[in-house]
Amino acid sequence: MRISIASGKGGTGKTLVATSLALALSDRHHVQLLDCDVEEPNDHVFLRPEITGRETVTIPVPKVNEEKCTHCRKCAEVCAYNAIAVLGNRVLTFPQLCHGCGACSYLCPEKAITEVGHEIGTVEWGRFGGVAFVHGRLTVGEAMAPPVIRKVKERVNNYDIAIVDVPPGTSCPVVEAIKGSDFCILVTEPTPFGLNDLALAVETVQELAVPCGVVLNRAGIGDSRVVDYCSENSIPVLLTIPLDLEIARLYSRGIALVAGMPQWKSSFLELFDMVTELVVERNRSAKR
Repeated sequence: MRISIASGKGGTGKTLVATSLALALSDRHHVQLLDCDVEEPNDHVFLRPEITGRETVTIPVPKVNEEKCTHCRKCAEVCAYNAIAVLGNRVLTFPQLCHGCGACSYLCPEKAITEVGHEIGTVEWGRFGGVAFVHGRLTVGEAMAPPVIRKVKERVNNYDIAIVDVPPGTSCPVVEAIKGSDFCILVTEPTPFGLNDLALAVETVQELAVPCGVVLNRAGIGDSRVVDYCSENSIPVLLTIPLDLEIARLYSRGIALVAGMPQWKSSFLELFDMVTELVVERNRSAKR
């Protein structure tokens, strides 16, 4: 089973839930935790895994042979991302904008454009106890997170459970990370901002046809509108985590919730059982 942990905005406690769920399940299942928040991965801060492997992530970007180029501008016309421009008798390329689609090299009438690898990030993997760990890092200044996320997800192995820590928000990296999940847990907080961004995240997950449920973090602040929204839209609230000074202290010290407060382990196991039941029921309904 592949479970994504997402949030409509940053700072809701997504990493807290992802790391605690992985650790809680590791005694009973073969668990893999994939940190796809490649612009700011921090699951490793809480797990402190032993890193045993590393891979560079590249995308193909254009390289122009000026001797062959006739400056016909075809390459610039077909590039939807403005990653190549022709100014007089000069061709300028912008690797940070390139999506690696290959249209410019394929359509160049003079075959003056080839593709070379441009490094945009890295993927690392290792273990912490019973948790297999993978995370990606997007190179500072690069804009293309999805290729790094895809490389992280390529390392999904035949584990019982793969937990995917998704980037915050609802943009392309979020979609790339959630795709292929059996279930998505949306972490939010009971505030107006939390409700607004939860609604956007729910729309995104529904477009991907991935079932979802909510973990309500920092309960006790704000109001009941998030719970009301979930009730009105038949979205189950799977777990409620209170606003608690001790939880905040643990988080600030890089200690996972279930490691610092073991009494929470049973709550995360119950969370997983509820997710499993929802997935089984959905699959059963799809076969009817």
